[in-house]
Amino acid sequence: MALRGLAASGPGSRGPLDEAVAAAEERGAPAVVVAAGGTPEDDEEDEGRGRGLLRWDGFSAWLHCVCVVGFDLELGQAVEVIYPQHSKLTDKEKTNICYLSFPDSNSGCLGDTQFCFRFRQSSGRRVSLHCLLDHYDKDLPVYLKKDPAYFYGYVYFRQVRDKSLKRGYFQKSLVLISKLPYIHFFHTVLKQIAPEYFEKSEPYLEAACNDVDRWPAPVPGKTLHLPIMGVVMKVRIPTCHDKPGTTQIAQLTQQADTHISVILPTVHEVDLFRCFCPVFLHSQMLWELVLLGEPLVVMAPSPSESSETVLALTNCISPLKYFSDFRPYFTIHDSEFKEYTTRTQAPPSVILGVTNPFFAKTLQHWPHIIRIGDLKPAGEIPKQVKVKKLKNLKTLDSKPGVYTSYKPYLSRDEEIIKQLQKGVQQKRPSEAQSVILRRYFLELTQSFIIPLERYVASLMPLQKSISPWKSPPQLRQFLPEEFMKTLEKTGPQLTSRIKGDWIGLYRHFLKSPNFDGWFKTRRKEMTQKLEALHLEALCEEDLLLWTQKHTEVETVDLVLKLKNKLLQADREHLPVKPDTMEKLRTHIDAIILALPEDLQGILLKTGMT
Repeated sequence: MALRGLAASGPGSRGPLDEAVAAAEERGAPAVVVAAGGTPEDDEEDEGRGRGLLRWDGFSAWLHCVCVVGFDLELGQAVEVIYPQHSKLTDKEKTNICYLSFPDSNSGCLGDTQFCFRFRQSSGRRVSLHCLLDHYDKDLPVYLKKDPAYFYGYVYFRQVRDKSLKRGYFQKSLVLISKLPYIHFFHTVLKQIAPEYFEKSEPYLEAACNDVDRWPAPVPGKTLHLPIMGVVMKVRIPTCHDKPGTTQIAQLTQQADTHISVILPTVHEVDLFRCFCPVFLHSQMLWELVLLGEPLVVMAPSPSESSETVLALTNCISPLKYFSDFRPYFTIHDSEFKEYTTRTQAPPSVILGVTNPFFAKTLQHWPHIIRIGDLKPAGEIPKQVKVKKLKNLKTLDSKPGVYTSYKPYLSRDEEIIKQLQKGVQQKRPSEAQSVILRRYFLELTQSFIIPLERYVASLMPLQKSISPWKSPPQLRQFLPEEFMKTLEKTGPQLTSRIKGDWIGLYRHFLKSPNFDGWFKTRRKEMTQKLEALHLEALCEEDLLLWTQKHTEVETVDLVLKLKNKLLQADREHLPVKPDTMEKLRTHIDAIILALPEDLQGILLKTGMT
């Protein structure tokens, strides 16, 4: 099936468009995106094009491409459509998308099913345009930042009986491929466009993609109005400055927002209680396993249940980021199947969501396995599963349960269990239960991380030790035993009622990928802060007076170093006040103008002032 996209007809003709996109990719030019606050109008679009906005740059800020995956009797699953046509996917990526876009045959998903998958980007591929929009990344919470090595696939799968087809069934998936982990948002987009796409086919998809191309950029902190096929969605992408656990989306006012059809209070969160419902008695133990980056398998009846549960698990340690790999839906055809199922080495730090009964045998050696039944609709509570020994997980029809021999470090918090059980008895809505559970996880994670934050802050050199004429001082080394000693007086007991072996939990955490990722992030932030303070110290100096006491060679060396500082501040998004940058440029200009004319000419051409 061939798709005649907008790139192949009309004013943005195929040849010039693809040449422009390819040229931008070759030279690594960042895309210019219209960041309008309201619904984009035609004049805004024209203005954006006038400022150098390439066709499809708006689309690329949100999506890499849209795929349609169908079932061919001879070829099996096949990518029928990739849109826009110039989108680049390697053969390996296409194969992964094909297999991950369909539920396993044993799932028996009749009707419409939505789920999510995540797959590794092929190594050596060129950076696509939307990866160059990373200046939006710096204001995102760490757990929403794009991972350059992975794509997300958001799937709307339809399987219905159709006697006119040889196979007897119509089977097709509409898949959005994106770098953005905005699960709830993209599932909502698919709900709006997929059902009609299956009825109206390709022209409808072209029109929907054209709408996305006219969206404002995904700027954190802005309330965005996003029109798609006659529906306007109102969303706000969180920022790293938001208070954890709060939703900042502006409330609807009947008069001002009459054109809004859908308001999303979150772009990324899943229904936490619905996912934890079968195992909420063990939610604290699962929190520990996720925090420690332990290998975990979720065995579920369908991809929607497996993907929601895996995403709920990675979400439960928020605002900490889960730094290990996770696959919301994983199949035996996945290119990492052998890597993740080998018995020749210990299972890796990864959370896998699987539905194929074959995995009950293949992953039997994994230390922690959650087997869940069908997730009940809101208001229905499944029977609570028990913690069972791994040796009992031998048959394909093993009962739901948490199969592990893990002994939690912390005592179980009976208060939260009573609160959730009371909510069940009172038929409290799932959304309200999710709020309670999310707040509980947040407080638990914060109680755990605050002592680490406090200790790491003490590794920062004093501001008085920063000299403009010396390199910025180094951070002190993180010493595990020194940190452990701080816990006696300033440990989690100050903020948490939960008892247990907190010290043992910290010791285990310090060896985990989550600590490694968290500490690298904090160290980078603190090093950048030191660089910024060093810049501010330089700006407060009378640099012109300094040059009068030093040789021309030393002065030229200073100018070059200051220019490098400016470039570094811009490249690394250092937390520098805008007036500091302006002061530094003024200093550089003043120093250059005080030099002989021949040197002025050379220095003005070197870098940017």
